[in-house]
Amino acid sequence: MTDTPIIMHEQQFQQLRHILNKLRLDSFSRVVFLVDKNGQQIAALGDIADLDTTSLASLAAGNVAATGGMAQLIGEKEFPTLSHEGERDSIHICIIGRMLLVVVFDDRSSLGLVKLRVK
Repeated sequence: MTDTPIIMHEQQFQQLRHILNKLRLDSFSRVVFLVDKNGQQIAALGDIADLDTTSLASLAAGNVAATGGMAQLIGEKEFPTLSHEGERDSIHICIIGRMLLVVVFDDRSSLGLVKLRVK
């Protein structure tokens, strides 16, 4: 995993929050997170009041690590995106360098729309 911490200035952090919020609105998502590959939450925007964001960040990083192991077993470096679809809510995870973009969405959106807006 990455040992060097992610450091940013307040202005950069606010720009990041603005971009994540735009993604959330454009994709009709409930929550958008940015997490490092160690599971440390960097930013979270949206309906997070009833969500354990710390656990979700850690589990998303663990999920990426586990599927990364599977990818290597079949000769791939990693799987750049992961999606989990549920009855009510779904999650889309995208690896962006040292970070993970985690999007939680419900039936107001679709996986196709989320993928389109993430690009």
